[in-house]
Amino acid sequence: MAVDFAALGDDIIDGVGGLGNIKTARHCATRLRLELRDEEKAATDTVKALKGVLTVVQAGGQYQVVIGNDVPFVYARIAERLEGGGAAAEEVEDDSNKSVLNKFIDLVTGLFHPILWPLAGAGLFKAFVTMFATFGWLNAESTEYVVFNAASDALIYFLPVLLSISAAKRFKTNQFTSMAVAGALVYPSIVALTSAEGSLTFFGIPLVIMSYTSSVIPIIVGVWVQGYLERFLIRTLPGAIRNFTTPLLVMLIMVPLILLTIGPATTILANGIADGITWLFQVAPWLAGALMGGLWQVFVLFGLHWGFVPIMVQQLSTGYAIITGPLVGAVLAQAAATLAVWLRTKDHDTKELAGPSAFSGFLSGITEPGIYGVNLPRKLPFYFGIAGGAIGGVFAGIAGAGTTAFVFPSLIALPAYLSTPNLPLLFIGIALAVVISFVLTLFWGVNDAAVAAEAPAAEAAPASSAETVSAAPVAAAGTEVLVRSPMDGKLVALADVPDPVFASGAMGAGIGVEPTSGTVYSPVTGTIIVTMGSGHAYGIRTDEGVEVLVHVGIDTVNMKGEGFEPKVEQGDRVNAGDVLVEVDLGKVKDAGYSTTTVVIITNTAMQKEVAPASAASVTHDDTALIVTA
Repeated sequence: MAVDFAALGDDIIDGVGGLGNIKTARHCATRLRLELRDEEKAATDTVKALKGVLTVVQAGGQYQVVIGNDVPFVYARIAERLEGGGAAAEEVEDDSNKSVLNKFIDLVTGLFHPILWPLAGAGLFKAFVTMFATFGWLNAESTEYVVFNAASDALIYFLPVLLSISAAKRFKTNQFTSMAVAGALVYPSIVALTSAEGSLTFFGIPLVIMSYTSSVIPIIVGVWVQGYLERFLIRTLPGAIRNFTTPLLVMLIMVPLILLTIGPATTILANGIADGITWLFQVAPWLAGALMGGLWQVFVLFGLHWGFVPIMVQQLSTGYAIITGPLVGAVLAQAAATLAVWLRTKDHDTKELAGPSAFSGFLSGITEPGIYGVNLPRKLPFYFGIAGGAIGGVFAGIAGAGTTAFVFPSLIALPAYLSTPNLPLLFIGIALAVVISFVLTLFWGVNDAAVAAEAPAAEAAPASSAETVSAAPVAAAGTEVLVRSPMDGKLVALADVPDPVFASGAMGAGIGVEPTSGTVYSPVTGTIIVTMGSGHAYGIRTDEGVEVLVHVGIDTVNMKGEGFEPKVEQGDRVNAGDVLVEVDLGKVKDAGYSTTTVVIITNTAMQKEVAPASAASVTHDDTALIVTA
């Protein structure tokens, strides 16, 4: 049964004496390293007995809770609850050199991470409902359609409410207050104001209303501002009224503030862009098509696409909306990029997400799961989708493409484009948009290693207390996996390794190596599932499901990467004999640490036998362990 990592983190906090007793917290490849204010307050026997804890070591002023490869997930919960985080310097990503755009992309994808699977499911559900209604298999006027449409559309419609939860975790606000603020933005009477005639005011202040359903940016900015307001109120309000007055004032201030500032700013910007592109369609249709096709998904990302809706409706009143012509290429280009990732990626979770996301994008024009879960985190697929959409938009503009109905651009919606004056040119543009995006992504846009390297940041706020990790593949009974020595040197029994946790076998069966050279090689063929910023430890999962930990030196995490030159990243595919890291053994010795390198089978309990080799002196080509599944 899978371990509930968030609950384990909470239990460890309680077991060591509560949050107040934790001075600092960090982790290495296998252990939580806590500095406690008073170790006597820790119920060590209770912590040791927790499911998921292998053992506890108290040494060097640290309270070390040994977890194994899953330690980052447990640490994420502890860091979340500690005021100010508590991440070790080596675990904190230095983003000072990142561009503003990259920081924004990282923020948005991080906030979407907890809802990616429901979003993908909703998109696929919506695609089937749309398909059934289009082909007449489901009457669009029936009660059944109303129920299914609501079930498939609700998550995307109420997207601001869901995002408010993850944003609240990110910006450390009360998530229920954030949900209340988001709920007000999509409240039926507020949505109804978008169709109100005449000007609106709020206590005499002009109120410009936009549709906040399915929007992203307004609630993210709103919760970010809420964080500052909430912390100010908590510091200043009297304790007797603080608990109920803080959320009251936050809702009282934030809802009007968003409606009076973020909404108008977004609407004014969107209307300005829409008016400019409408004029451009008259003087340079090819350029207008390129801009609409290339930037449409960017407009969606920032919520600026709503500014185009009134123009689309106005044009449709005359029977033909030319501004919608380039959109089908833009949407299908992003779906094509997602499809390319699905075909090329070796990451199991990404493949599971990309498949249905691409299907819903092609079939019904629902691209949110593909954009936020697949393309945007990898950046290049999103950019290639923009490039394909721009090329397709040029052809759509020249073709005079448009729609005769208000539809979501998709394959199913193509009949609405049949009135295009030069229909073949439109279809050529759509085909080019798809092919360009697909080919560019297939060959240059799928970088699992780069995305996996950023995974700890995305996992910093677990989706729920039930978050778990998918199980590894299981080898057929009797399968033998040969594990090589990671370094040239001399094999030593695990019991003789100068570390009580490794020597006890609590982490699993294995062997030690006293190295004679500083090159560390992969002992097996498989995928890197764990790397440390300090470069001292690597977890590798073989295709048979054997999980191998290579830990270079003892307590070398304290060197913070000094003397280590990693050659691989998390997510990389390695062959036995590939170099993992170059180590300056002299620096390790000078720092006072043992160079003994340990090879551990961390899922020993799942194997039939782990037998160490009998040889003493070995090279990195020699077998160190024989694992029988």
